[in-house]
Amino acid sequence: MSRIGNNPIAIPEGVAVEINENIVTVKGKLGELTQKFSAVSIKVEEGQVWVTRPSDSKEHKAKHGLYRSLILNMVDGVAKGWTKELELVGVGYRASNQGQKLDMALGFSHNIVINIAPEVKIETTSEKGKNPIIKLTSFDKQLVGQVAAKIRSYRKPEPYKGKGIKFVGELLRRKAGKSA
Repeated sequence: MSRIGNNPIAIPEGVAVEINENIVTVKGKLGELTQKFSAVSIKVEEGQVWVTRPSDSKEHKAKHGLYRSLILNMVDGVAKGWTKELELVGVGYRASNQGQKLDMALGFSHNIVINIAPEVKIETTSEKGKNPIIKLTSFDKQLVGQVAAKIRSYRKPEPYKGKGIKFVGELLRRKAGKSA
């Protein structure tokens, strides 16, 4: 029995959920998201979204909680939005943005310039004595996570000094260096 899948999703004010066959569309003040679904049935009743499965087969059980979580992320995204923050740890590591272009100096012989999707708002902050921070904000949780993972992949944190790009609040597993 899926405990997550059985919970209803409350629809906040200003958010509309429409279901056409097996496509769910969620519209809100921040944007519009669509997702195709299979193996479950979705109903909107009295300001709540209910996800039910037709049988107890392995496939239906697996997708029951998944689709409920995806719809909840869509509803929360168009209502409040999602944010990821990345921190650049290392001497000389810098980040700046002009519009949707992110320019990073990560210790390579050249700067890395990335074009960010227009749905994602990017903001960089650099204060003296603190590590630069890249803040990504969007209504699509999957897109924010994907963009953050792409940025992090250019210089993952190494385990000895912790230099690299890490998520704010991420705990790194540190190793002891050489013993003299």
